[in-house]
Amino acid sequence: MKRKGCFAGAALATALFAAPVQAKVIDQSDIGFTVAHTAQVAAAPEDVWAMLRTPDKWWSAEHSWSGDAANFWLDSQAGGCFCEKLPGVAGMGSVQHARILFAQPNAMMRLSGAFGPLQGEAVTGTLTIQIKPTDAGAAIRFDYVVGGYMRFKVAEIAPAVDRVLGEQLVGLAKALGGALSVAGEDESGNEAAGPARPDSNLDDAMADLIRDDGATGGDAAPEPDEEP
Repeated sequence: MKRKGCFAGAALATALFAAPVQAKVIDQSDIGFTVAHTAQVAAAPEDVWAMLRTPDKWWSAEHSWSGDAANFWLDSQAGGCFCEKLPGVAGMGSVQHARILFAQPNAMMRLSGAFGPLQGEAVTGTLTIQIKPTDAGAAIRFDYVVGGYMRFKVAEIAPAVDRVLGEQLVGLAKALGGALSVAGEDESGNEAAGPARPDSNLDDAMADLIRDDGATGGDAAPEPDEEP
């Protein structure tokens, strides 16, 4: 395939996301890993949702099977396909990147799919995309949870997937006008001198999304029982 949807190679060597997008590998084990990315944009949740539904405008062609982002499409309802057309001399082919599990307009989309080379492994990948309104626009979070048997070493593939997923959130934010800087950071993403800039609602929303408990729509871990 052209410009294969690989998370390895160049992705391991190059940071693919801009500073205003925050990222981390939340956890990993011998059988899987979780990565998360957050960004702030000066766009309303409904505009974020509309852009999310048109991956041809923001998903990187570098991580496509056809080499052309124009071939992406997404049917944003439960059971819908995040797919890609594969033009060829033998006829039109196609590939399913993920299937929609949950769609709540302007708030959350959850997809099931093993992206790139993970598609050839016996793994399950679940991508949850959350959108939260703020005074400045919206806060966005991507969580990607991968588990199962794979021939890759988790310690090597997890950071590569993290970088590539970060590139997609950067692309989404750029299509919406660019990611806003996080309070307490300068434009390069470094911690700024002096007190953090007051922008409470936007940063409170980001802090809410950044919290790991319940971050992907599940219930938070129960509190331990109190001593009698």
